[in-house]
Amino acid sequence: APPARGPRLSERRPRRVEALAGRSVVAAAAGLSHSVAVTADGAIFSWGGGKFGQLGHGDEEPRLLPELIEALAGERVVAVSAGQSGFSLALTADGAVWSWGLGASGQLGHGPVTALALPKRVEGLAGQLVIAVSAGYGHALAITADGAVWSWGDAVAGQLGHGGMESRLQPSKIEALEGRRVVAVSAGGGHS
Repeated sequence: APPARGPRLSERRPRRVEALAGRSVVAAAAGLSHSVAVTADGAIFSWGGGKFGQLGHGDEEPRLLPELIEALAGERVVAVSAGQSGFSLALTADGAVWSWGLGASGQLGHGPVTALALPKRVEGLAGQLVIAVSAGYGHALAITADGAVWSWGDAVAGQLGHGGMESRLQPSKIEALEGRRVVAVSAGGGHS
């Protein structure tokens, strides 16, 4: 028999995440070093690297197996996105956006907050019914029910869509898209 060993650090072929077996996973996202998943009952799990608090468990410890994010246990999560620079976004059924992890470029949307180890509601979107989110490298995007797009975070390459390269620490509506009904967004590295 082969020697016993702990969880593998990498896989070369697709493999079921056994820790989520028996749960109906409806959404998943992968960042540079962490992953998040949402189940049909609105629970959210995270695992991987936690250096910046991007797992949402209140610390910076890595998790080798998916672990429930207890701070969002009272919310019904419907979508999630994992940023490449170590942050995460969750969208809840009431249209609220939550963020946590690295915020050095303003990608958390909470003003001059450099990091959060627990999810926090993005108050700059209060009053908006958000229907989709996307986390990029150092910026984030959200679509509201009226088809408007909001952006925040790093703008070094103009990726926020506000006509300049000035970062935004809180969500701002992209005026250039006014009058258009946007149905999907994707935040990349230095582009959207």
